[in-house]
Amino acid sequence: MSRLLPRRLAGELPRDGRDTLFLLAVIAWILLPQVPRLPLWCSLLAGGVLLWRGWIALGARPLPSRWWLAALLALTLGLTLMSHRTLLGRDAGVTLLVSLLALKTLELRARRDAFVVFFLGFFTMLTNFFFSQSLATAAAMLVGLLGLLTALVNAHMPVGRPPLAESARHALRMAAVGAPIMLVLFLLFPRLAPLWGIPSDAMSGRSGLSSTIEVGNLASLALDDSIAMRIRFDGPPPPQNDLYFRGPVLSEFDGRQWRQGRGEVSFNTAPQRNLQLSGQPTGYEVTLEPNNRPWLLLLDVASRRPELAGLQALQTQDLQWLANRPITDLVRYRAQSHTDFRYGPLRRTAELQGDLQLPAGSNPRTLALAAELRRDPRYAQAGSAALVAAALERLRTGGYSYTLEPGVYGEHTADEFWFDRKAGFCEHIASAFVVLMRALDVPARIVTGYQGGEMNAVDGYWTVRQSDAHAWTEVWHEGQGWVRVDPTGAVMPGRIGSLERLRAPQGAFATAIGNVSPNISAQLRAAWEAVNNRWNQWVLNYTQSRQLDLLRALGIEAPDWQDLGRLLAALVVLASLGGAGWTLWDRRQHDPWLRLLHKARERLRAAGLAVPPQAAPRQLAQLLVQLPAAAAEPQPLALLRDWLLRLEAQRYARAPALELATLQREYRRLPWPTPVPSA
Repeated sequence: MSRLLPRRLAGELPRDGRDTLFLLAVIAWILLPQVPRLPLWCSLLAGGVLLWRGWIALGARPLPSRWWLAALLALTLGLTLMSHRTLLGRDAGVTLLVSLLALKTLELRARRDAFVVFFLGFFTMLTNFFFSQSLATAAAMLVGLLGLLTALVNAHMPVGRPPLAESARHALRMAAVGAPIMLVLFLLFPRLAPLWGIPSDAMSGRSGLSSTIEVGNLASLALDDSIAMRIRFDGPPPPQNDLYFRGPVLSEFDGRQWRQGRGEVSFNTAPQRNLQLSGQPTGYEVTLEPNNRPWLLLLDVASRRPELAGLQALQTQDLQWLANRPITDLVRYRAQSHTDFRYGPLRRTAELQGDLQLPAGSNPRTLALAAELRRDPRYAQAGSAALVAAALERLRTGGYSYTLEPGVYGEHTADEFWFDRKAGFCEHIASAFVVLMRALDVPARIVTGYQGGEMNAVDGYWTVRQSDAHAWTEVWHEGQGWVRVDPTGAVMPGRIGSLERLRAPQGAFATAIGNVSPNISAQLRAAWEAVNNRWNQWVLNYTQSRQLDLLRALGIEAPDWQDLGRLLAALVVLASLGGAGWTLWDRRQHDPWLRLLHKARERLRAAGLAVPPQAAPRQLAQLLVQLPAAAAEPQPLALLRDWLLRLEAQRYARAPALELATLQREYRRLPWPTPVPSA
């Protein structure tokens, strides 16, 4: 009984109320993904207005006065200005658009108002892609598109009470007809950079890559399991413990924060003079997610410039690769790297002095530990390699642990790590290790990036997540140069040498699936990420160069933009001709109910009745009594009268009992009056 109640309620509502409720539901669906990004007041205002308008539609109540609308509009402008400090820009514009769309529903008095709401809805739907171009967003907006098209088609059916299912079928047919045109425009329309960017990085308290390390401010670290990049290797991937993807190199320390040195940001496009490579290079392709940073994450170390379209790649003095602008959309590039390399001066030079500096008065107990090691006869004259081995041995055997909740550190972070807490995540361990090395007069610095990842068994791509962000160190050795040392591996070897990771807490649904079958959750996740990767590769990463590759595949040897324009123009002309032919055919097929009524008028007009041009079925039934055979043959005319009344009911009744096809078949069998011979 409860299931029948919504259908019965919908059947009892007037058509205006039913159509309004459907439109409000579609608008709510379009606005729902925006809620996490909107100010709280905007979400509450939009939701309250939509509920208010639904209450009005359910009770056929009058719409609010224009004074109400003016007051709400003024309130919206004021709150937008307070929230964003401007009425311009992406965020303020989306807030205003969402609010205005909701407020416009309070003016749904005529078809003209409905059309304004439709087109505001289409534009608001597009704003979801300002923030996310994921497959899930595209699927949700496709549902919203079909909903808006259904409402638009329904608004163009002013007569009777057409079922929403019929309007939905028309909308789906329109979308199917437009899909080939959309595909052609997607493939051939010139690729333009997005007109929007992504918001500034707000990664505080979450794992991920940063341009600085501020040690000790965070009591806990939340794992961000989102994808940072995907890698496809040309052959077998390197071992897990060689998968270091290089990011910013941090050498300046003020006691709390590590940051890049001033001399390390000058671009260098020539081959590094102190770089020696060994072994065969590893070729691979990277699909980098937008991060609002200029970093091009490459396997350590890449000596050649990565191949990427639309951006210029530049290398810093410390082997980090950068783009000439922040990465605000999906980027794909190819590179070659050598995991076996030597880099840096072989003899101590003045340029290494910056990698020995420590702030005065900072971490006195760590400095005392370094002095104690130097007094030990084993290390008094030892080289840097022996000192590194001693520090790593202390990490392995001294009761140190890798944790995401080390607590808030005080002023002397290295002292607290080595002697008090003995716990931290990779930033704490790397920072304390470099401070100890510098105190031992060994040049050292921190390198940030990503380490490890996991292979997706569905599509073969290697997936690197934000939770794989890592900090390791480089120590300078006499005669060798800079050597990678990862002290976190001494504390937790599984973090480096295998797929062992500290995992983010699972949701209730994922936990339930994992309890039933541990493999199902991983398989579902791998399948979804593989589908998302295909979306990224073939849709989001469809670049200008791939457009020209398409023309080459079509047989054009040296394609340019003129060839692209000519091909696009030819296809547009063909599509226009096809559309014109479709229009002519559709005009003949337009509204079969009206065509059937027109045939009935013509039959009765031929029998001698004076039938008005716009006579309705009921009016035709009343005119039957004027026929000469009305008194002599009442039975056939009764059949005609009944058919005409049922034709009217099929169009205008709330619950039509007959299909139009049944009436069309009966039309051919009815005893129509004999035509009157023309004079």
